[in-house]
Amino acid sequence: MDSSAALRIFREHLKRYVDFNEAEWILFSQHLNFAKLKKKHYFAESGKVCNKVGFIVKGSVRYFHIKDGEDITGYFSFENEFLSSYKSYLTGVPGHVYVQALEDSLLITFTRKDMDEMLNDPMLAYKMERFGRLIAEHYLICYEDRVTAFVTQTPEERYLELLNTGREILQRMPQHYIANYLGITPVSLSRIRKRILETVK
Repeated sequence: MDSSAALRIFREHLKRYVDFNEAEWILFSQHLNFAKLKKKHYFAESGKVCNKVGFIVKGSVRYFHIKDGEDITGYFSFENEFLSSYKSYLTGVPGHVYVQALEDSLLITFTRKDMDEMLNDPMLAYKMERFGRLIAEHYLICYEDRVTAFVTQTPEERYLELLNTGREILQRMPQHYIANYLGITPVSLSRIRKRILETVK
């Protein structure tokens, strides 16, 4: 995929947040960079400052923490989604999460410095303020949904929810990552899947 096609995809996705006119888009796009993130490489690492936000044009990533030498998957992002260690990006302090490519991925990125420059530009300031607010609101909702699921649902209910709304995760992710994401062991996931298959028969 060439850069112009990637930019078209990005611009179309941005319309749900802000719609740039041509002059604004030309100015905005000057702050964008393209990045290829190879499978297993990191977009963000625990203990390091993440100073950029990315948009996934193609590929996928997982968010995970390491506890007692084991990694614990917390979230996945796919095409047409943003990625960052968002708290680190906003505060400028080292983050606590790893963001790792699960496939060779193509990203469009901008840095915190780019964002600050756009916020200070009279032509872009209003729309970038709106863009930043709406992105933050989107991820706050995602976070609340994730916490609520762990408080109110059983692992089997969370798996059924994935079947209904997150089939892409089930198709593209290794089973042990999915089990991790659900807060269970791979063995428990196999049992849940077996029970569901028996119920369907």
